[in-house]
Amino acid sequence: MANGIIIIDKPQGWTSMDVCAKLRGMFHEKRVGHAGTLDPMATGVLPVFIGRATRAVEFAADSDKEYIAGLKLGVVTNTQDTTGEVLEEREVFVTRSSLEAVLPRFTGDIEQVPPMYSAIKINGKKLYELARKGKEVARKPRPVTIHELELLGWPDAGEDFQLRVRCSKGTYVRTLCHDIGQALGCGGSMSSLRRVKAAGFTLADSVTLEAVQEAVDRGEGEALLLPVDTYFAALPMLVLKTAGAEKKIRNGAALTLRDIPDGEYRVYGMDKTFLALGRAAGGTLTTVKSFFEV
Repeated sequence: MANGIIIIDKPQGWTSMDVCAKLRGMFHEKRVGHAGTLDPMATGVLPVFIGRATRAVEFAADSDKEYIAGLKLGVVTNTQDTTGEVLEEREVFVTRSSLEAVLPRFTGDIEQVPPMYSAIKINGKKLYELARKGKEVARKPRPVTIHELELLGWPDAGEDFQLRVRCSKGTYVRTLCHDIGQALGCGGSMSSLRRVKAAGFTLADSVTLEAVQEAVDRGEGEALLLPVDTYFAALPMLVLKTAGAEKKIRNGAALTLRDIPDGEYRVYGMDKTFLALGRAAGGTLTTVKSFFEV
């Protein structure tokens, strides 16, 4: 039975759910989920959780992300990226100093108005469904955090600008590109997007769907799966010393352990099987989420 994490370098033109469906078929496992949706035009790091590992998705989805984005100035579209209908084209008179001067406005804790072409629901309707019918509704600004925003070099004539963006969950990079264009007075849209980091995983950890299929065909697909405790590697390891203690954790009961500091732990059985994410407080260990097969 397949259990673990696989980091996919998502190809352009695929939805995140397309990737999950493909892996569901490859591994013959219904439980497949991803941490952080990528739009079809985007590529890059998509952490996918398979089998019992899907219980970790809720922790990974909240993590910061890092992207390399293409910024096309002078073009405004209805989707805020270059796949959409062009609404406006303007001449661009932008210097490096003028572009870099506006970036601090979009760094730190900011508010974004979600784009109409998004999956956010208002009154039970997804915004993109309304947008496809030509409707626009008022959207409330949402708080997001841009930890780092950097211009990568200066493009040659006719090329798009490249931005490195490290941001919180819920950030719309295409809205960021649109808003930067507005601040410069010429408009802008996102021309490309590659996620280079998510849930602590990078492109160096990723594999292509083609490589996964080849491994599956050789009967070696599960060798590509990272153990689910890999995601919690930054937490201290706690190995239970008795069968009684292990039974309590497997039953979801609290365990008295007076000799460990407060905090979160990776909890393992006597045979080093990863059992749970646990939290110690006041000498009592409780289970935050269990990961053993039942």
